[in-house]
Amino acid sequence: MTLGEALADAERQLQAAGVAFGHGTTNARDEASWLLLHALGLPLDTDLSDESWSNRPLSPAQQALAATILKARIEQRQPTAYLTREAWLQGVPFYVDERAIVPRSLIAECIADGSIDPWLTERTRRVLDLCTGNGSLACLAAMAWPEVHVTGADISPDALAVARINVERHGLQARVALVESDGLAACPGPWDLILCNPPYVNAGSMAALPPEFRAEPALALAGGADGMDFIRPLLAQAPAHLAADGVLVLEIGHERTHFEAAFPRLEPVWLDTSAGGDQVLLLTREALECLG
Repeated sequence: MTLGEALADAERQLQAAGVAFGHGTTNARDEASWLLLHALGLPLDTDLSDESWSNRPLSPAQQALAATILKARIEQRQPTAYLTREAWLQGVPFYVDERAIVPRSLIAECIADGSIDPWLTERTRRVLDLCTGNGSLACLAAMAWPEVHVTGADISPDALAVARINVERHGLQARVALVESDGLAACPGPWDLILCNPPYVNAGSMAALPPEFRAEPALALAGGADGMDFIRPLLAQAPAHLAADGVLVLEIGHERTHFEAAFPRLEPVWLDTSAGGDQVLLLTREALECLG
């Protein structure tokens, strides 16, 4: 069996099994490539469509390794990132396991493409990544803005243990601190920038999630009946925790309708992402104060 044949076979098996994607890939072929490359110890940017790779024969031992991880993916219905213990965000590798959700926040795009930058000033120094999970956004923020210090906060000690691995992996211990906090309770600020990818999935959507998503910590996903349970107190408290010219960048996924119903007086700035212009929003302290 060649590598190309193994890829085609893995793609067919994933499609037949009806596995769910969305944790780093969007289709069976990319998922099959990720699984095979990991199993064979090859770089994840290896182009398996190139004949120099696709025509390579696999030894029986290599075939067995590929079959083992493919079987686990299909039978366990876990995200591939949990099986490989690695996820990539904006080209940066991060460790992840079942203690934290797989990093995929669209806020990472807003950091990388500079769309948040117009709201920052020469005084921007203190950044909070609230609901930090595995710490990926905190690390990306520190990489993007070398002059800032970042605090990653999460209610889950388990998630923070994973985040600590990533902070150390990328050598950011001097600029990224980690704090256990229920919302803003242990994060008084004042913050120049708050990044937050909170639990926002509404109850109906939670009930319909495929097994791959239910394998993630529900604490990091479930946002109550309308998805706004975490967001309501956050927006009420945020002005007191922001600097005078501070801003909040918030991801709400597909919950814009619920968000606007909950906060009809707010006028956020919607930031463009690869998933559209209605999933990540920016609020200034001034805009948030209208809720008071």
